[in-house]
Amino acid sequence: MSKLRVAIVHGGRSGEHEISIRSARAILEHLNPERFEAVPIFITKEGRWQPRPILPEPGANEGIDVVFPVLHGTFGEDGTIQGLFEMAGLPYVGAGVFSSSASMDKEHFKRLCVERGLPIVGYQVQFAGALDPDKAINAFGLPLFVKPANLGSSVGIAKAHDRHELLAALNDAARYDSKVIVERAIIGHELECAVLGNAHPLASTPCEILPSKEFYDYEDKYLLDKARTIIPPNLPEETITEVKRLAVECFKAVECSGMGRVDFLVEKATGKVYINEINTIPGFTSISMYPKMWEHAGVPFASLVEKLIDLALERHAQRQSLRFEL
Repeated sequence: MSKLRVAIVHGGRSGEHEISIRSARAILEHLNPERFEAVPIFITKEGRWQPRPILPEPGANEGIDVVFPVLHGTFGEDGTIQGLFEMAGLPYVGAGVFSSSASMDKEHFKRLCVERGLPIVGYQVQFAGALDPDKAINAFGLPLFVKPANLGSSVGIAKAHDRHELLAALNDAARYDSKVIVERAIIGHELECAVLGNAHPLASTPCEILPSKEFYDYEDKYLLDKARTIIPPNLPEETITEVKRLAVECFKAVECSGMGRVDFLVEKATGKVYINEINTIPGFTSISMYPKMWEHAGVPFASLVEKLIDLALERHAQRQSLRFEL
């Protein structure tokens, strides 16, 4: 049998460009050469495709059998490029257009969680040009977390302990998105849980993140190499079971497919579990927890990549069976 040609699309215009390159490099290193032929496609920071763009019409991409998008953040994880793959009639790894878009926008993600009765932290939405630190303080007190509504890898996220820090954090977050999320700060444990599957997703044993700083920010994730992780977390078994249950329910709530990493906060004072966010294209770097959690579950990196490609082909075959006309 001929090898499946897998386009590894990486780089991109987002602030997570460098992380994408590192993730793609790791996937390329673990792609089974007996079954797959790698077709690396790089997108520059200016949005130029190298060696060539995927053409948005069925049958126009003869050198590609399936796409593995490794584009974190804007223009990669927000449904835009997923729409291109749909138009081109190409199977692709990960969430579809709606799921990607809804998961990327922190406000709409939280709304979907609320609709499904899933626990989230109290939040407020503010917009560039009308940023109001007092409104947030009056609602939740201090400290507070501030985040751009559409971004990942903790870019633009800050913890504010007073009004001055809050105003600075709001203005900084508004540099990345005109919509800003302000959340009540939860004091406790930061957890991540990997989910894998399509119609019947499974959750891994979660891991606990032990930041070297006050919270797990971009610098701590990718630059300092000082944060520690624990699999499984040093928490009661019922808490771990609840995290796994909520991870699957969250995955289903946004109609995710293939892969997803759900991030949690466990409040120390109450033991209550809160869903923080879902990442539809989690990191695949040498330090990324999505592949590490599955490795702990007995699924090595190479097998995980192969499984994700198979899930993409499975979903594509199902969609091909649908009719789009009378």
